Amino acid sequence: MNPPGRDEEAALPTTGRPQRPRNSGAPMLLFLFFMLFMLYSHNGDEFLARHQYQDALQTLTDQLSNYTSWMNGTASNFTLPEPDLPLVSLLDKFQLRGSLLDPERSSYYSNITGFIHGDATYNNITVPALTLNETIAWRSEALNFMSNANNTNITDKLGSWSWNTTTKVALSVVEKKSLDLDNSTALPNPIALVHGRIELTDPSDSENLRLEFEGVHFISNGSIYGFAEPTGKQIDIRLLPSLVPQDVRNLTARVIEPELESRINKLKNLIDAGIIDTESSGNEDPPKTTCSFTFHAQIHPASVPEHFMQELEGELQNPTGIWTIPPPKLSISGLLISKECGILYEVINTEGLRSRTFFRKVTTYAGLTAIAYLTILILFSRQSDRSRTPSGVSRVSRWTFLTQATMDSVSFAGHITFAILAEGKPSLSLIAPAFLACILFIHEAQFSALIQSIQGPETYTPPPPPPPPPPPPAVQIPRPNTPPGSRSTDAASTEPLLPTTASANEPSPPVAAATTLTPAPAEPVNNNTQQVSFFSFFIHQIRTDPQAKLWVMMVIFLTFIVRIILSPMLSMLFVIVTYSYIWLPQIIRSARRGRSSGLTLEYIIGTTICRLFTVLYFLACPKNVLEVEPRPWIWLLVIFVILQAFTVILQDIFGPTFFLPQKYAHPKPYDYHPPMPLPDPESPEQSLGDCAICMDAITIDPVLQRRSKSFDMRDGWDEKDAPSSTKKRRSVGGVLNAMQIGVGVSTARKNYSLAPCSHLFHTDCLEKV
Repeated sequence: MNPPGRDEEAALPTTGRPQRPRNSGAPMLLFLFFMLFMLYSHNGDEFLARHQYQDALQTLTDQLSNYTSWMNGTASNFTLPEPDLPLVSLLDKFQLRGSLLDPERSSYYSNITGFIHGDATYNNITVPALTLNETIAWRSEALNFMSNANNTNITDKLGSWSWNTTTKVALSVVEKKSLDLDNSTALPNPIALVHGRIELTDPSDSENLRLEFEGVHFISNGSIYGFAEPTGKQIDIRLLPSLVPQDVRNLTARVIEPELESRINKLKNLIDAGIIDTESSGNEDPPKTTCSFTFHAQIHPASVPEHFMQELEGELQNPTGIWTIPPPKLSISGLLISKECGILYEVINTEGLRSRTFFRKVTTYAGLTAIAYLTILILFSRQSDRSRTPSGVSRVSRWTFLTQATMDSVSFAGHITFAILAEGKPSLSLIAPAFLACILFIHEAQFSALIQSIQGPETYTPPPPPPPPPPPPAVQIPRPNTPPGSRSTDAASTEPLLPTTASANEPSPPVAAATTLTPAPAEPVNNNTQQVSFFSFFIHQIRTDPQAKLWVMMVIFLTFIVRIILSPMLSMLFVIVTYSYIWLPQIIRSARRGRSSGLTLEYIIGTTICRLFTVLYFLACPKNVLEVEPRPWIWLLVIFVILQAFTVILQDIFGPTFFLPQKYAHPKPYDYHPPMPLPDPESPEQSLGDCAICMDAITIDPVLQRRSKSFDMRDGWDEKDAPSSTKKRRSVGGVLNAMQIGVGVSTARKNYSLAPCSHLFHTDCLEKV
């Protein structure tokens, strides 16, 4: 027999809420198969990157084959373009062709591997612009150079980059000594291949335009020639001989072949080892321009003999600890020219930093920053141990430590990113401040959670009571004399059905005839009850649980703030906000609660100095490792932070509301250090009593003991026959001495604490409870 209320065919209840059909596992299995297919199929990013590596290898192999045939004079698909003679006369106007120097008086840098930054002056060298501008000294040479230029579709080539507002340029180059292919030795004539990046910066929006650079450096006269192409366009280094002067063209052509061979071998090793860079295999963003550039530069000579310069170069490359001359300034002058787009940038006011010097600078910075973070960590550990009692935790502000935790989380991410980009030995030194910042972030976040859990009930407001239930609906009961089926119009004949006791003499009317009960309508079934309840539970948990609220905030900080600070403008705003909130929340809490902060003097001063070290290094030092330009407003921020720290210290000395007017100051709370009379100087034990916790005597300050012995408060107070002048003098002196003895110095008063229950404690013992 089937249970009642069930349909045998439908297998569903005939009454009540219908059951949901069970969700089979087919969609989940299909999803798992799809993920496995994407992971292990050959259609992923790694497979595409491998194909691009193989295509690049095939391209380089074809280039080497054609170039070798051209060098040997056999049939080849490669042809070297003719040099642009008008360009030579234009370069002469800017004096970019170097000359040989007297080796006993001056010399050039023989290796420019490093970073060079300077100013870039924009010039529009299209024919219409040059025709209108008659003030340019090199106007005729530029017109001759642009006379045969193909400026079709110049607007599309220029792209979205703002050329006329670009004023900064930076070069990151690596120099490689050229080898002879036959005997694998250095070529006799000093020449080196240079490759790297050239970045143009628009200060108005802090955007960068990156150009890949390939060139040659002639060490004897300090000249540099090369090509610069936007990211995504390949540079054919076989065309480099067309840029150099005629007398060194054959020498330049000789260094191309071994370089191509070296790149082919390196690419083969990467493919065989399976080292495939999937991130650099394609460009996510479209290029900002398609203009091709040529770069021509001249290194400025240094007033250093050549043998001293070579000794300096050897020490920079292979440090041995010997004494060398101070490194002279590395600077260049150059032109960045695009004939097809009619653009000329003059590179001036440059300053370079060699890679080895930069790595030493990074290591020094990492060491000093690690010391600063280690100092903050030690001070925080001492302070947290001191304030880990309910009394101590109730005094401090969680926002002070939460703000510092946010700063440390961003510092950890920044140092890790810097270590990855720096590579080599400097990256190892950057791990130290990153590790200490991470440890400090974890401890500060945990301490903020502890503060929140103890201070949470301060702002708790109980929910309002639920509204009373509505009264039950009234049911009409006809009178006994009313015939069935008729309805009385008298208002008195309708009475509510109340739970009253009927009379024993009156018979009860039949239920079917006396009452008409209408069943209540069924409530609609809410199919989204589970989703709404989960969302409500999640919101309620975030609002009520301090731990959940804290970690959600930390996740938001780590997810979004690290991305936001990549923008220079937002990063400056982040620094201003976080450093403004180091001590300001603590000042506000102490003033509102009427209690001191409980922070030690060493923690306040030490943390302030160490925190300001990092921000001053990057925003006040003109030669920091990241080349961030100094900001004048940083000194106002430093003064504001110092004033905050000074205010926290003064709140412990003069009171939490000493800087507020009397009408804004909060009522004074209970004083745990009231003035107490000193014991009798003749008493064998000079103490105020025993501590109710440790049961040890609460001794008084020795200074007050000497004062009490040198003055008897009862002496002269009751002398009625003394002259009036003597009484006046004694009364004034007695009051002053009584104030000294009764009140005492602040250090003596803070040695004891009198609770509202009239029990006396050591202050340290009571704060540890």
